[in-house]
Amino acid sequence: MRIAASVFVGLAALLHAYIFWMESFGWTRPTVWRRFGVADQAAAELTRPMAYNQGFYNLFLGLGAALGLVLWWSGHDTAGRTLVLFCTGSMALAATVLVTTGLTYLGAALTQGTLPLIGFALTLLS
Repeated sequence: MRIAASVFVGLAALLHAYIFWMESFGWTRPTVWRRFGVADQAAAELTRPMAYNQGFYNLFLGLGAALGLVLWWSGHDTAGRTLVLFCTGSMALAATVLVTTGLTYLGAALTQGTLPLIGFALTLLS
């Protein structure tokens, strides 16, 4: 169970690192801003500072989950599991908040929240 939990938590961390890159560095690329539902290049430029900041939130959650895995596997079970649960729980809750902004974001929320939710549940069970 611990291996399965670690795989899902690791994938969630990688996904959030990728989201960080898209929001903080790739935001003004048409392929990126279209993925986030931004209307046009001008809107992407206008929202760039917000996206840059938001990207770092995703990075910090991903790094926290990865650090939790390192701690968990290096014998610091309580600290590692706690950090994994906090970060994956935060990721899943952020996906839930995304859905509250409109059902058009359901697909993005499922993409963002499924891996951490599974990782969270498997970590609890391991």
